[in-house]
Amino acid sequence: MRSSNPVFSRRGFSRDNGHAGFNAAPQAGGPAVGTNPYATNPYATNPYAPQQGTQPGGPQAPARPDVMTIDDVVSRTGMTLGTVVLTAVLSWVLLPVDPANLGKSYGIAIGAALVAMVLSLIQSFKRRPTPALILAYAAFEGVFLGVISSAVSTYLSPGVVVQAVMGTMAVFAGVLIAYKMRWIRVTRRFYGFVMAAAMGFVLLMVANLLFSVFGGGDGLGFRSGGLGIIFGIVGIILGACFLALDFKQVEDGVAYGAPREESWLAAFGLTLTLVWIYLEMLRLLSILQGND
Repeated sequence: MRSSNPVFSRRGFSRDNGHAGFNAAPQAGGPAVGTNPYATNPYATNPYAPQQGTQPGGPQAPARPDVMTIDDVVSRTGMTLGTVVLTAVLSWVLLPVDPANLGKSYGIAIGAALVAMVLSLIQSFKRRPTPALILAYAAFEGVFLGVISSAVSTYLSPGVVVQAVMGTMAVFAGVLIAYKMRWIRVTRRFYGFVMAAAMGFVLLMVANLLFSVFGGGDGLGFRSGGLGIIFGIVGIILGACFLALDFKQVEDGVAYGAPREESWLAAFGLTLTLVWIYLEMLRLLSILQGND
């Protein structure tokens, strides 16, 4: 199964004929490796991979120096998210969104968002993670988030940024607890449902954007009023589902002995998902406060 998030083409930890994917990993608590043609160890040729019969949640092979661990994922994710936060704060301070600098700030934000998108797509199609590329993506994403957050806080909803950050942290903690308690089980059906829902969601948002650009106003109305609230909630729920997919990817990567460098992919994926959730949370809270 391939784990994913809003960048639909992001690679997982397994390898299939030299290409990244996540199609061969068994589910947590599922059949042992070797008893199912769809449950083979994707790192069978890795000298540090667990022995046949190992499965996520089962006995682990002894720790080896070149194998990805949870600590590796936490440290890389901390570096990536730290870069996002640092550049966001700097852009908030150095690029004030006031009437005199409004056009300039928005231009920089749009440019940073486009660069971040290109960098994320490049990494998504690369066969191996590139730390410099991932950190560069995080830096440009932070510039975009800093300017947008400053604009929303200044002109729409003062104080909403803190609420959005806290809401994002609450979603992350809630999904992590639910996943660890096995209240959320990532199966092929779950994966297929999430991917189909996300593709539909993105298509609707693109249609709304096109209608707003060529027709003026708020397009189809998906980003304001009652529909905006509904779609904001749906966006946050989808982000939470992608978090569950990311957690599954990390769990199986650690269990199967993924190379340590793959922890950068985990950091990249978690950052993408958290940025998605934050933006949807920011939009939803802004709409709710605007309706007060």
